[in-house]
Amino acid sequence: MGEFKVHRVRFFDYMPTAIRAMAFNSRTERLALARADGALEIFNFADNYFQEKVIPGQDGRAVEALCWVGQRLFSAGLNGEITEYDLENLRPRYTVEAYGGPIWTISSNSQGTLLAVGCEDGTVKMFEILEERIQFQRNLDRQKGRIISLSWHPSGTLIAAGMMDMIRIFDAETGRATHRLLVERGVGASKSKEVVVWSIVFLSDHTIVSGDSAGKVQIWDGVTGTLVRTQLVTKWDVLALSVSNDESSLVAGTSEGTVVQFQFISSTVGQQDKEWVRTRTFKNHSHDVRALAHTETAVVSGGMDTQLVVRPLLDKVEKNTQESALRKMTLPHRSLVCCAKKAGLLLFQFPDHLELWRLGESDGHGKPGDSLPVKRKPEKLIQLKRKGEDHICCSALSPCGGWLAYSTVTSFRLYRLQNNNISITKVSKLPKDLRSAHQLCFSPDSSKLFASSSHSSVIVVALNQPECKYLHTLKPKSGSRQPVHLLFASEDGKWLATANTDCEIHVYNLDKLKLHCTVPVYSSCPTAIAIHPTTSNLVAVHADQQIFEFSLVQKEYTEWSRKLQKQGLHSLWLERDTPITHVAFNPQNPAHIILHDTFMFCIIDQSLPLPEAKTPFYNQMTLRSLPEPQRIIHSHAFKICKNFQVPLY
Repeated sequence: MGEFKVHRVRFFDYMPTAIRAMAFNSRTERLALARADGALEIFNFADNYFQEKVIPGQDGRAVEALCWVGQRLFSAGLNGEITEYDLENLRPRYTVEAYGGPIWTISSNSQGTLLAVGCEDGTVKMFEILEERIQFQRNLDRQKGRIISLSWHPSGTLIAAGMMDMIRIFDAETGRATHRLLVERGVGASKSKEVVVWSIVFLSDHTIVSGDSAGKVQIWDGVTGTLVRTQLVTKWDVLALSVSNDESSLVAGTSEGTVVQFQFISSTVGQQDKEWVRTRTFKNHSHDVRALAHTETAVVSGGMDTQLVVRPLLDKVEKNTQESALRKMTLPHRSLVCCAKKAGLLLFQFPDHLELWRLGESDGHGKPGDSLPVKRKPEKLIQLKRKGEDHICCSALSPCGGWLAYSTVTSFRLYRLQNNNISITKVSKLPKDLRSAHQLCFSPDSSKLFASSSHSSVIVVALNQPECKYLHTLKPKSGSRQPVHLLFASEDGKWLATANTDCEIHVYNLDKLKLHCTVPVYSSCPTAIAIHPTTSNLVAVHADQQIFEFSLVQKEYTEWSRKLQKQGLHSLWLERDTPITHVAFNPQNPAHIILHDTFMFCIIDQSLPLPEAKTPFYNQMTLRSLPEPQRIIHSHAFKICKNFQVPLY
């Protein structure tokens, strides 16, 4: 018989929605993207592309465009509203009605003082960016058609607007339209169809680049208002454009799923004059590329197929390195599944509902790797629809299977479950402090609920029949304002570990309800944490794939952790491009640490030697074919099963 019985759960039908918009902040190296359901995700490109924050969507909030102003994030949508987001509390900070109908585009000047939005009614509306809010300033000259795309000149004095069949250039100070650039329609039957200028870029030398629904990328002289060059890149639409910071490279995303690169180079050897030359075509998407970002070293794209793709430019990075590898990110970097171990239940989190399932059973026996016969199939017990317009941001199921909780950005709900007769009862009386939460966790004995709140604090609630009582609010001494994204309560009920996006890990003593210690801050964000049930050692895995073990008793790193850091992790472990999302322990063997990412399951055996740099890393299949004496010689601490057919949640 194998060491574990593994349940292969194939009934979590999670499907992310399409990517609608994208904005890259080159100063902080943060990428913000918006999905079709209104959710926003923020990736830290400086920290191994980790998805550090998620702002849940809302019914009716379809984001059409995003814009960074310093470290502030704004969005605009077809509901006609501009929204600024609270990136500390992961919610909309406020919304402003533009009063111009649906908003198609949003853009700020390089000085960060003005925000321009393009509206359905033909107006470009200017808003002044104040310290706490934005304030309407003026309308530019009203046009007859909707404003689809906008781009400021780096000087902040001019702004170009893409419309139907034309491009307008405005003087940002007077509000007057100074040039009208007529865009050619398609050929043949499409000549009768209006051309939509989906995207536009205004360069510092007054060159304007446009992408349109006739499949053209066009280069314009913004001073004279004349067409310089036309490149037909697709039979369909050019939906997005993005230019590098130094304006030497430009990419165009099409509805064929391709991304076409243009570079500002000499077209022939020895020629001094430069021009925009089409150089590469990438095909990494199956459907429309709706959003693009051009970083210093890569092209980032997203669209209808839901994937975020980071395509390194090989002339900007060293070949055959981790930086040169193509990345495709589809699934969230956090767990959407909660397991009630004692009750054999699973809770699945979707934006608009929760599903409670009972695991199947098998009474069969077999050799390692055998598929066992199913005695009882998995069963969906409850589907719980959320209340209100806000999407679910976090949820939890108690280990006994008797409590279920979830939160949106504006409300919190707690339910009592009866698994015998499958009934669910809402707890009506909740402590007033429990308004909403970023993350939820029950104590192992199901007697307490922990809810992370603002400023990295955690609210502790005692669960009693049939209500609950506020006990305490745990606060770190660091004064961090960043949200807690990880919570873990120890098996003995003594410790609670929290991790926030300031890369801090705090451990609280639940008997005394006060801070016990803070783990030395590491530069990369924690992606998974857990406390060993017998040793009280905290295991933390970070976005850069580093692993640390910290003794809560001694308040220092363990000997094994120091040895691991001194020797260094195997290069194949560090090159993995998906973060560890869960850490657990083997109750039968205290030396075993169990962890997984989206496609890999790993057992670290602390009693075995660490793999050397030249040791074959993924060697489990090889070891199985060797005789026992040879197997012992070649084995090492990292036992890995990789390349699952279905994702691990």
